[in-house]
Amino acid sequence: MTGSWKRLIVASALIGAGAAGCATDEMTAAEELDAHERAVCEFLTDEPTELDECGTIAPDDDLEAYVSRVGSPSGPMRCSTRHLSLDERARVELEITQRQGVNGGASMVTSGTIPVYVHVITNGSAGNVTDNQIAQQISVLNAAYASTGWQFSLVSTDRTSNASWYTATPGTSAETQMKNALRQGSADDLNLYLNNMGQGLLGWATFPSDYARSPKLDGVVVLSASLPGGSAAPYNLGDTATHEVGHWMGLYHTFQGGCNGNGDYVSDTPAEKSAAFGCPTGRDTCKSKAGVDPIKNFMDYTDDACMNTFTAGQDARMDSMYTTYRLGK
Repeated sequence: MTGSWKRLIVASALIGAGAAGCATDEMTAAEELDAHERAVCEFLTDEPTELDECGTIAPDDDLEAYVSRVGSPSGPMRCSTRHLSLDERARVELEITQRQGVNGGASMVTSGTIPVYVHVITNGSAGNVTDNQIAQQISVLNAAYASTGWQFSLVSTDRTSNASWYTATPGTSAETQMKNALRQGSADDLNLYLNNMGQGLLGWATFPSDYARSPKLDGVVVLSASLPGGSAAPYNLGDTATHEVGHWMGLYHTFQGGCNGNGDYVSDTPAEKSAAFGCPTGRDTCKSKAGVDPIKNFMDYTDDACMNTFTAGQDARMDSMYTTYRLGK
């Protein structure tokens, strides 16, 4: 299977399917889950060494068989925020190091309240989430980030009916138009867009290092049905936003890079070969590395009810990323 064709079938799989459901006649449930984890892994990176490791999660034949069932979607994909290239990651690490060298890092910001502008995108009456759901979502964020010192305060909510923006997905003209029209504030203001993005996706975000290049695209987009009380069970407790805001604050997926390399650049999150779904207690995909998979971490792909943790290392990384790329920008 050539790399380019493999990428095409992975994209097709993720458009038509999410977390693995019932097995086909040819595959067991465990094989199908492995194939889905490989599909997610390959969707999120273009790096050859990382793609090679993705290939060890499930055989090519299983991936191809998994894609053949695209016509029967089995649930949403947690996040479509793609991994930065190795060159971009290296640049980020250099810029963080340079920033920390200023005054010995004494000016590092370690807490604060982030203003939030919420943009509700509807299609007529469809998708018109309530003010109470938005308030609950802010409460979920504040509870999740309480241990980090970061909090979120709702500034305003606007509502726009636009059929194209209602189903906007990452990298489309609809996303660009929506954000150019609605985004408010500066680099340290969170713009949260709520829509019905489709393609089995739950959300995506921009990284802090993206802001200087594309300030109008900065922000987080989540599926309206993922808000507290929404219909996207088991992803309807509000932690899709928690996960995506983690990216906006500078965190990578816990499974980035698999068992090798720098992973998520956080020392106290155990290495993880691939995204975890559901809540697989005791899962250990990098047996040669210390610790079991961090399935309860907000930056994995598990169910909302399973997620409850940011580590001290993630807290410190958010502080350094926010200070380097967002503070006063």
